[in-house]
Amino acid sequence: MLYRSVAVELEVPREVSKLLYDVESVYLGIVREVAMHAVANNVTSAVQLQRLFYSKYRGEYRVNSHLIIQAIRQAAQIARSFIARRKKGLVNKPYPEVRSVSIRFVETAWSYEQFVKSVALVRL
Repeated sequence: MLYRSVAVELEVPREVSKLLYDVESVYLGIVREVAMHAVANNVTSAVQLQRLFYSKYRGEYRVNSHLIIQAIRQAAQIARSFIARRKKGLVNKPYPEVRSVSIRFVETAWSYEQFVKSVALVRL
């Protein structure tokens, strides 16, 4: 499977920077909590985790639904990898340690044109 990643460097005002930091913090919190739950209950299916957590996070946080779905999918990948490594004896910790995340967008849910229109104050 072929993936395409695009890195965009932004010059943003402080207000937008704080907003982006807040979104990243929420995303990281979702990934950590879902990954810990997935490892504790040996659930590695993103669909099952989405059924358990989506409505909770949708009501709790005011972020785009695609961000919540992608955070849950990323947590499922982390949990799957952690469980596989634990079975091989390569992990000494009981839970995965998620230090940082990369916010992911589905290609059908995001486009460069929509991004530029949504952050008019940002200079690229």
